[in-house]
Amino acid sequence: MVFKQNFYVIKVKRNFLAIIFLCFTFGLLIFSKTNLPAVKSGLALWANSVVPSLFPFFVATELLMHTNIISQLGTLLNRYMKPIFNVRGEGAFAFIMGIISGYPVGAKIASNFRKNNICSKEECERLLSFTNNSGPLFIIGSVGILMFRNTTIGILLFITHILACITVGIIFRFWKRNKKSSDFKSDLKSSKNQNSTYVTFSNLGEVLAESITSSISTILLIGGFVVIFSSIISILNASGLLRVMSNIIAPAFSFLRY
Repeated sequence: MVFKQNFYVIKVKRNFLAIIFLCFTFGLLIFSKTNLPAVKSGLALWANSVVPSLFPFFVATELLMHTNIISQLGTLLNRYMKPIFNVRGEGAFAFIMGIISGYPVGAKIASNFRKNNICSKEECERLLSFTNNSGPLFIIGSVGILMFRNTTIGILLFITHILACITVGIIFRFWKRNKKSSDFKSDLKSSKNQNSTYVTFSNLGEVLAESITSSISTILLIGGFVVIFSSIISILNASGLLRVMSNIIAPAFSFLRY
C-alpha cells in the first residue's frame, strides 16, 4: 500500500495580513477580560475629549468650505504659498485651520480639497506634510499647563511645533515637483462649478445639515480608530508582547538618559 501525504505550505508574505487579523481575533477572545475595560476607556476618551474638542471645528470648517473665503485666501496668499510650499494659495486655509484646530482638521481639509478638485494629487500630498498639526489647546493647555505646570514652556513648545511643520513643508515642496496631474487640469473648471455650493440664507439649513452629517461621519471614524487601537494596546500589554518590544527598543534610546 502506498500512503500519500499532502503538505500545505503557508506563504507568510502572501498571508501576512490574514495571520495578523487572525491573531487579533483570537486576542480579543483570549484577553477579553482586560480588553473590555480598555474599549470602555477608549470610548470614554473619545466621548469626553475628542468629540467636544473636534466636532465643532469639523462643522465650522465644513461651513467655511461653502463660502468664498477659501478662494479669497487663495488669491491673497498664493504669492507666498507657491514659492515656499509649492502649493496654491488655497492651501493657506488648511494650514491656518490645522494650527488653530489641531489633529486631524488639517488633513480633513486637504482631503476635501482633493475631493472637490481644488488641488492636484501631488499638491494634496504636500499639504498633508505640514497642515496636520497639533493645536494650541493641547500643546499649551494639556502639555504646558497640566504636565509641566508652566505656560511659558507650553508656548515655546507650540512655537517650536509650528516652526517644525513649516520646515517639513519647505522640505516637501520638492515632492513630485515635476509631475503634472492631467486629470486635475482637465476637470478643474467643471469641478469647481459643480462643488462650489455657496451658503445663502435660502439654503442655510441644507448646507448646515450636510456639514453636520459629514462631521458626524468623520468623528465616528476617529472613534473607531480610538477603540481599535485601545484594543490592540490592551492585547499587547496583556500578552506581554508590549513588554518584550519595549525591552528590545529601550537599549536603542539609552543614550538619551542623563
